[in-house]
Amino acid sequence: MRQQTHKRGRFTNKTVAIVAALALGGGGAAIIAANASASGDKSSGEERTLSATAGTISCPDVGQKLNAVPRQARTEVDRNLAELDSQVAKAYQRMANKEAGTDSVLTTLQQQRTATLDRIGTAIGRSAQRPAGLEQMSACKMQTNFAGKGRGGRGGNQQQGGGQQGGQQGGNQQQGGGQQGGNNNQGGGQQGGNQQGGGQQGGNNQGGNGGQQGNGPSPDDFVDITKVQPNVKEPDNQGGASTGSFVSECGVNEQGIRNTDNVIVAPGVGNGAHHTHDYVGNKTTNANSTNDSLAAGETTCTNGDQSTYYWPVVRVQDGTQEKDANQLGGGLEGNVGKILTPKSSTIEFKGSPVGKVTAMPRFLRIITGDAKAFTNGTANANAHWSCTGFEDRQLTDKYPICPQGSDVVRSFAFQSCWDGKNIDSANHRDHVAFAQEDGSCANGFQAIPQLVNKITYEVPAGQTYAVDGFPEQLHKPITDHDDFINVMSDQLMNQAVQCINSGQKCG
Repeated sequence: MRQQTHKRGRFTNKTVAIVAALALGGGGAAIIAANASASGDKSSGEERTLSATAGTISCPDVGQKLNAVPRQARTEVDRNLAELDSQVAKAYQRMANKEAGTDSVLTTLQQQRTATLDRIGTAIGRSAQRPAGLEQMSACKMQTNFAGKGRGGRGGNQQQGGGQQGGQQGGNQQQGGGQQGGNNNQGGGQQGGNQQGGGQQGGNNQGGNGGQQGNGPSPDDFVDITKVQPNVKEPDNQGGASTGSFVSECGVNEQGIRNTDNVIVAPGVGNGAHHTHDYVGNKTTNANSTNDSLAAGETTCTNGDQSTYYWPVVRVQDGTQEKDANQLGGGLEGNVGKILTPKSSTIEFKGSPVGKVTAMPRFLRIITGDAKAFTNGTANANAHWSCTGFEDRQLTDKYPICPQGSDVVRSFAFQSCWDGKNIDSANHRDHVAFAQEDGSCANGFQAIPQLVNKITYEVPAGQTYAVDGFPEQLHKPITDHDDFINVMSDQLMNQAVQCINSGQKCG
């Protein structure tokens, strides 16, 4: 993945249409109408899902803080972490549907979280020191600084529409904040109906129902890619660089293999993701997958690569009901609209600009990006949005409006350094890392083939689109993420490493 030069930095309800139109002129969010329905096309009989709210629920991400969980406690801890996500999703739905006042919802949520956090502490405490300060992560708050004000509003005047260095800088990078700033020079003029794809931005939406109005996306989440300046560059290779590549051809999920699980973060928990994933590669992946079941699984990859590759689906709000319109992880949690099958998907493994790479261990798990980056902040965000023909400019917290003939591009550059010991870690991050500024791995880490996944979509002109996500994340583009479990045979992985280190292009 090329590095960026800047540091990380038609609606069915009249109220929604009016608010959206105001948002176009005033920079406000189109999701603040108090009584707007998120229903789809009435003629389709789509059920009511979520109502618009004046904000979203923001809770401390407990899982990111637990980096010393004993192995014997991880199953119980993961199950309770998944319960925390379910509690937030239910609270958001109660609030959005006006079932209770905000204070009441947050009070009940805190009580639920307190009990769950105590179970987490007890599980860890049986075999290690109980984590301190768990109770301090029980309280949640309303977050209202979205749209014009933006999450992580560093660099509010930033002009590039995407401040991240391609995810290369590790866990403490400060990606992209400036794009959502009120003075963003790229987003301001691109939201009206006269721009390319202007129908995406609210008042002139041609889709007939606005789809996800009620919990996003908002007009301020889109930017005209032609108004963004180039902001990426190819890294320089040093002597001894591994310049080859290895490609697995695994299709675009033509078979429609999807579920709302996340076997890495919430193993054994159905609907652990609260949104829908596309899968390519291993055909058997779900919440109950094990290393043994994956190793026995069939694959969509033509070279026999049994690895699991999965990412949130992209939906277009054109009035179409998907079969999950009334299901958890789908319409009941705000993920509505027609799921787009990718036009293309490229899975490529690349080398290191400073030396050779070593084989990944089988069953290594890597998550890149943060599904909760809107409320968590941008420390682990690693979203890249662009358009074909404009891939020298990458967006972190904006969806691109592409000109006619150009497709939407999502790309992910995974962590390329491994600790040499663990196939996973308690918070699913500490065992891998991004390379340092010079392309090398930090002490204690070694270079492995870097997975780079590029997915393109042909989005119908004038339609709003968004990535699936947790309901409280408001379908913000910055929450995009990608997941990978390496299930290549040792022979295939060694072939990949040989190709990469010898400068060959294989696959």
